[in-house]
Amino acid sequence: MLQLSRLQNTDSNNFFLIAGPCAIEGEQMAFDIAGQVNEICQRLRIPYIFKGSYRKANRSKRDSFTGIGDEKALQILQKIGETFLVPTTTDIHTEPEAALAAQYVDVLQIPAFLCRQTSLLVAAAQTGKVVNIKKGQFVSPEAMQFAAEKVREEGNPNVVLTERGTTFGYQDLIVDFRGIPVMRSFGAPVVLDCTHSLQQPNQSSGVTGGRPALIETIARAGIATGADGLFIETHPRPSEAKSDGANMLPLSELERILERLVRIREAINYV
Repeated sequence: MLQLSRLQNTDSNNFFLIAGPCAIEGEQMAFDIAGQVNEICQRLRIPYIFKGSYRKANRSKRDSFTGIGDEKALQILQKIGETFLVPTTTDIHTEPEAALAAQYVDVLQIPAFLCRQTSLLVAAAQTGKVVNIKKGQFVSPEAMQFAAEKVREEGNPNVVLTERGTTFGYQDLIVDFRGIPVMRSFGAPVVLDCTHSLQQPNQSSGVTGGRPALIETIARAGIATGADGLFIETHPRPSEAKSDGANMLPLSELERILERLVRIREAINYV
């Protein structure tokens, strides 16, 4: 289990949950999502980490939404952590961003496309924060041991690895669930990204597609194959989200899915 000062229910045998909107679109929206998800997780005894990107650097089109301003979004993340007493996480993309974001959040997330970027991993590790490295769509699970080593060699043992699908042709991803036990063998908690793993990238429209109807399906498989945590982007109205709406889970569906997943985890623990 992650050792974070604000991570609640750390004595739970449950998986932990990283969840929130793809991007911070505004303070009220972020607080509404964090409050609802935290309430659900408290009831189900699921340790919870709030996620929201303060800036979206990887966009298909130049005119796509990138954020409301770095400082403003980071301050919202900090306020959420302090208000709900939960850890928070956001993406970083360059070395200077590591030190900046570390002032506001508890976990630094390395985007999949940047998982081999040594200077970025080193900068993140040097902050002393937990570093969550997303496995690149082009990287084997076995190769992720080297990404983890880059963090640990800086004296930071707090590394998490996230499975988020593997390129399957030009416009689809597939999850190889064998990667979960492989990456767990490196001594790091492993998270299954249940939303980005269902992306359909590189669409001719310039807007990434997705298959959100399958979120529960792959989440179930992830718990069954030993994932320590789940990553789920959620929004009250995904069709109105300013980023990645095509593969986000409607917030109204989250509680029902988590209840089922908790029962699967209980059954596995019993066996």
